[in-house]
Amino acid sequence: MSKSLFSKLIKKNGKLVCINEAQKKIYQMYVDNIPEGSIVEYYIDIQSNSGSLAQLAKIHAMIRSLANHTGYTFEEMKMYTKEEAGMCYTSFDKLICKSFGECSKEELAMVITTLEEIGRKVNFQV
Repeated sequence: MSKSLFSKLIKKNGKLVCINEAQKKIYQMYVDNIPEGSIVEYYIDIQSNSGSLAQLAKIHAMIRSLANHTGYTFEEMKMYTKEEAGMCYTSFDKLICKSFGECSKEELAMVITTLEEIGRKVNFQV
């Protein structure tokens, strides 16, 4: 079981509910697999056009999972991800990379896609 869950909710009639049945099933499967007595920590953010903290949290969780799977450090995997996502350039023989915190929602979505591709390359679903 994955230790993290990324899901989208919508507010309806004063309550937060899953946006569709597929999300509801994923959520329920996650809850069903939590050992009794476990403490769950969560973060909620309202979606906007700029990069969200939820996207950043998902990216960092994916990087951590891939680093653990491949044996690289978190920082090594983070740098590799930025390079693969085209977020780096060389200036005066120095590698300059854009911070995830400065990215738009679309750029962070591209990073998530890049992480999924890296996962496929190493035969590990993130």
